Amino acid sequence: QVQLVESGGGLVQAGASLRLSCAASGPTFSVYHVAWFRQAPGKEREFVGSVSRVGVTYYTDVLKGRFTISREYGRNTVSLQMKNLKPEDTAVYYCAARKGQFGDYRSLSDYNYWGQGTQVTVSS
Repeated sequence: QVQLVESGGGLVQAGASLRLSCAASGPTFSVYHVAWFRQAPGKEREFVGSVSRVGVTYYTDVLKGRFTISREYGRNTVSLQMKNLKPEDTAVYYCAARKGQFGDYRSLSDYNYWGQGTQVTVSS
């Protein structure tokens, strides 16, 4: 079982960059597929992107190019680098993990483990 802790959220102005981190407990985090989701006020939680065990990344089309996911195997961490932030990026950002075969997992139900979330607020 893995425990996930997000960090790095905060209040920024539009156009700024921000880097979120998802730190995991346990020595086997490298075998997990890890995703980032976000949930804006009054909206459903939505897929942002994910990274496979071997570093292959997937993104929702609307965010591709502004958001980049990477994993640091030695630190048991997966990062979400966000640039050119917009007010509509305001949300609670969650990381999630699952074991399993290589694939493109985009649904909430695909993931077994979740962090508590970190708030990102982008002011105009």
